[in-house]
Order: sequence, then structure tokens, then C-alpha cells
Amino acid sequence: MKPEIAKLGHVALVTSDLNKSLFFFKEVIGLEETEEVNGVHYLRAYSDFQHHTLSLEAGEEGYVKHIGWRTKTANCVESFKEILEKHEVAFEEYPKGTTVGIGDSIRFKMPSGHTFELYYDVEKPKATNGNASVLKNQVYQSWRKGISPRRFDHVNIHTSTDVNASYEFLMDVLGFNMREYMRGDDGILAAWLSVTSLVHDVALLKKDTLPTPARLHHISYWLDDSQDILRAADILKENGLQFIGPGKHGATQAIYLYVIDPGSGCRVELFSGGYQIFEPDWEPIEWTLEERSSCNTYWGDTVQDKELNNLTIEVR
Repeated sequence: MKPEIAKLGHVALVTSDLNKSLFFFKEVIGLEETEEVNGVHYLRAYSDFQHHTLSLEAGEEGYVKHIGWRTKTANCVESFKEILEKHEVAFEEYPKGTTVGIGDSIRFKMPSGHTFELYYDVEKPKATNGNASVLKNQVYQSWRKGISPRRFDHVNIHTSTDVNASYEFLMDVLGFNMREYMRGDDGILAAWLSVTSLVHDVALLKKDTLPTPARLHHISYWLDDSQDILRAADILKENGLQFIGPGKHGATQAIYLYVIDPGSGCRVELFSGGYQIFEPDWEPIEWTLEERSSCNTYWGDTVQDKELNNLTIEVR
């Protein structure tokens, strides 16, 4: 059987102002800090069981070191090595603990230039300092601080390379399913792909002009409903942060709000609603260029009209 990826795991983020990023992600967004090791801070949402879904460390500029994905079994990691070798994709092996809280892993570059990490073994530490939920199926207390998202949801990445090569790689090599896409005159310009029942665990968009070939548009955390998005807007406003939204996407049907981490420049999407896919014979939904505005913004604050929409950070 072909190996499978189970879910999106984490993003390793470098920030040029660690104090600003820590305040933003911990106090405003409301992520919990699992631990800090050698200057790297490991964070997660209140219902994320894995050791962390975001790591923060100081650097000269903001960028993403890699995007991590958890496989379905430990054997899947070994099988992915064979598949990558077959496709002549170079990878590096990292022993347990290289990424704190994660077991043996491999890292490689997508055709787009984005660095992915695959692993299976993870630590699932309990909440500390009296912050544990009384619910046995939840790690931390709900709504303990800040916006308080429930879980890590997806990443949105951009590339100026041949995007078709990356779509094929995601589907044929890594086993992603294409759920929705936008077709232009020269092929697919944007696609939403997943390995779970979500409409997308990753979105990949082609942009002809980028500062570097591999970029991150945003990371996304999930809120339970649209009222939580409105509450988030109030919290962001109280903290003097500019944001885009609320609005609703046509693709994915999700309610969104976007805000920029002032320390790293990383955009965070707060995300709710949408739909899940359970049909085994799902046919990808096609959007045309004429439908682009409805695909991006079904209603609400229009993403593409905002200056902040063009900001991306490098993925190395």
C-alpha cells in the first residue's frame, strides 16, 4: 500500500522580533506555550494534542524554515523515502528530537521550493500550571486567553515556479486530493488540496512575480463558529491590529479574518464554517477566471482589494 499523510503538523517560523511575535501569538491569538528549548518557543491551540503546531525563534528576518506533516504510521515515513528516491527527490534524515517533540523525520523540497518535513512519532504533553481542561478529550481550558482558536487548520503557499509540477507532486507523490481549483487561460492558477476530510490542508497558488520562488501566504487556525470570528475582530481592534475581514470565501465556503504578526510578518487566517468532504468519488470543483471574485470573496471585506493581501514571507 502507498504511504499516507495523516494531517498537517506544524510550521517552523523565524521572526525578526521575537517579543512581538510571542505577545501576538500567545496573548492576542491565544496559543498555549508547551515549552521553550534553546531559544525556540513551541506553541499550540487549546485542542491541539501534538507537542506544537507552531514554533517561534529569533532571526534577522521573518521566514518559514519548514512545514511539517504527520504520517499515518511510522512505516509511512520509510515508504516515503523509497518513493522520493524513485522520483529522484533528495531528502535529509533527522533523528528524534531534532525538532523538539517529534520523532525521526525527513525533509525535502517540493518542486515549488517549499521545504516539507514528514514524521510520525510525536509527544503529546499534558497541560501544565493548572491550565488543563476538565474535558478528557481537550488539552487546555477553552477561552483561557485571547482569541483562543481550537486547532491548527491549514497553510496557504505561493510559488512562481511551474505550479503544475507541484500539483502533480502533491497528488502523485504525497497522496493529496484536489478538492477545488481555479483555471486560467494557461492552466490551473490556484488549488485547494487535502489528505483529510477538510476542503484543504494546503492551498497552492501560482504568482508570476514573487521576491523568491517559495512563499507562505498564511497559516490558519480554526474557530468554532462565525460569532467567534466577530469576537476575534474585537480583540484585534483592542490591540491596535489592522485586519482583513470578516468575509466569506466562495471556495471552501469558510468565514475568514486575516491579521499579520507584527514580529515576523506572517499572516494568520482565523477560519470557521466551510464544509467537509466524505464522498469517496469527489470530483474537484472548477472555478473560472470570470468567477474569480466570487471564488475568493463570496461576500464581505474583499481580500484582493487590500494592501495586506500581497504580503508573503519566504519558505526556505
